[in-house]
Amino acid sequence: MITATIQFFDLFSGIGGFREGLRRAGGFTCVGHCEVDTYADKNYRLLFDTEGEWYCSDARTIEPERMPDFDLLCAGFPCQAFSIAGKREGFADARGTLFFEIARLLKAKRPQYFILENVPGLLSHDKGRTFCTILSTLSQLGYHVEWKVLNSKDFGVPQARKRVYIVGYLDFRCAGKILPEPETNGAALIQIRAGSQGKRVYSPKGLSCTLTSQAGGMGGKTGLYDVGVPIKENTKLGYKLAREGDS
Repeated sequence: MITATIQFFDLFSGIGGFREGLRRAGGFTCVGHCEVDTYADKNYRLLFDTEGEWYCSDARTIEPERMPDFDLLCAGFPCQAFSIAGKREGFADARGTLFFEIARLLKAKRPQYFILENVPGLLSHDKGRTFCTILSTLSQLGYHVEWKVLNSKDFGVPQARKRVYIVGYLDFRCAGKILPEPETNGAALIQIRAGSQGKRVYSPKGLSCTLTSQAGGMGGKTGLYDVGVPIKENTKLGYKLAREGDS
């Protein structure tokens, strides 16, 4: 039974994804959070008891000497500057430079550990130079750093969402494998749907590698077919080819 708790600060807290994960893990106590979006923060406060905790709305205005001490810094720093869905302006985008607010707090507060999260596009932005800058900055602060892209669907979440996680710690005696390997208990191997004529579609990943077509309309009895090629749209205008993994 865990009795001692690790004190953590929830930076760029959103509605509390990191906090909920740590709550479920057990052994963690939040000492404060920071979130600029007022609507997200209202939800955060509805989900968690924040009474007595330290709070700041803008990471850029945090004065480290006014913060409580903590062992772990969690930060899902803004991803719009690195996401393939955005313009990918990186550090040229004000949201991208918020990483350096993380570095500023790490330098001032010296927590033993940190966990950062962002989109996989961070790895390839500016041909990898952006990510190298991040790793170099964290290393210069004295942290041993590990990182890995993880997909939520591999850890019991009914959603495919890839994110890169960056974990750091000061005590090099901890060095070793700390990020998990994806596992499955076989439950994800499902029969998506059966058909009297159609090929039954199975997927070890819980997802079909292609879209499927159904003959005879939704009321038809001819079953569900694996169309055999990756497609992006199944329309009367024809199939638009796509790469495997598209949805």
